[in-house]
Amino acid sequence: MPAHILVAGGGIGGLAVALALSRQRHRADVFEQAAAFGEIGAGVQLGPNATRRLQQLDLGSGLAAIAARPDALAVHSAEGGSELARMPLGDAMQQRYGAPYFCVHRADLHGLLLDAVRARGTGTLVTAAHITQVETSDDLVCLSSADARAWEGEAVVGADGLWSMVRQELDSASAAQPPRVTGHTAWRAMAEQARLPAALRRRQVDVWLGPRLHAVAYPVRGGDWLNVVVIAESAPAGDARDWDQAGSIAALKQAMGRSCAGLQALLDAMPGWRAWSLGDRAPLSGAADMAHERIALVGDAAHPMVPYLAQGAGMAIEDAVALADALGDGSAADVPAAFARYAEARWARNAQVQARARRNGEIFHATGAMRLGRDMAMRLLGAKLLDQPWLYGG
Repeated sequence: MPAHILVAGGGIGGLAVALALSRQRHRADVFEQAAAFGEIGAGVQLGPNATRRLQQLDLGSGLAAIAARPDALAVHSAEGGSELARMPLGDAMQQRYGAPYFCVHRADLHGLLLDAVRARGTGTLVTAAHITQVETSDDLVCLSSADARAWEGEAVVGADGLWSMVRQELDSASAAQPPRVTGHTAWRAMAEQARLPAALRRRQVDVWLGPRLHAVAYPVRGGDWLNVVVIAESAPAGDARDWDQAGSIAALKQAMGRSCAGLQALLDAMPGWRAWSLGDRAPLSGAADMAHERIALVGDAAHPMVPYLAQGAGMAIEDAVALADALGDGSAADVPAAFARYAEARWARNAQVQARARRNGEIFHATGAMRLGRDMAMRLLGAKLLDQPWLYGG
């Protein structure tokens, strides 16, 4: 008999899990804390490692319809504006890795997954479910919500993000520890490209590196919109759990300091700035950090990472496919062994991505001699330094 899995969290990771499990004939009920299923926020870069797995879930054509396919990745100096390095994307990425490099709006990707889960019709989608308790027995799990509702299943997957409640149920030393607040603040804004001056419109991913900051701009929604994100080392404002705080260009410029005229013009043209404080956890130390018996974690619930490798969504999607593959067509009795296989297969790769993302933050935001060495290496090595075969080919 197929297993009955309860998925805590209805974001990109949770819906990807539900879709992947449904394709193996399992029932996956998804419990979302918000009053409605939806996503807010900025764009998402999806490397070939992520788009390959979305294609495995039969989302290839739908993904192509909502995505932008950038021509290249170009890295610039935030202070002077000069180009430091360039890597072709587009056809070159497709040919090298067998899958495209896409940029999408987070809400569009979420909607694509949600429609696919609804079309499968193999589970229930529950909203306004603020899960406060997880109870387990030898063969059952029970989720309870703040409004005294309860649901039973045969396993639970925690896809409930950085501040995961399900994580606390793992048999791991790090399970109950709070996330690390990094001291880095991110600002984001989006605009229709047609409303921007021609010189500011983009068909590629542009990155600017500066002392203790970096900015990135790339097209989304088929190229019709532009997404801009700036991350600076500045004191976090507001609730660290709130990643949709009101921002302002004045606060952003104060955190950034001096930057080149081209970047300043782009920032000034973008409306509706929002802000959030970045958090993460130390890289995973073993399989016990991802699963125990009938509990498994995916995405930020297991391995939150700073966004300096653009792989948060990618790793959640990889997790979802790997978890469903581990369970296969097994029954409820097979869940503990399947979850153990999943965690063993995934923890080291996720830990590597977490560690590399932290290291990238140090490189992106470097000052002094380290910054000079970084710029020299980028000018000399270009695409060889920017490409990530170990990641995109995985």
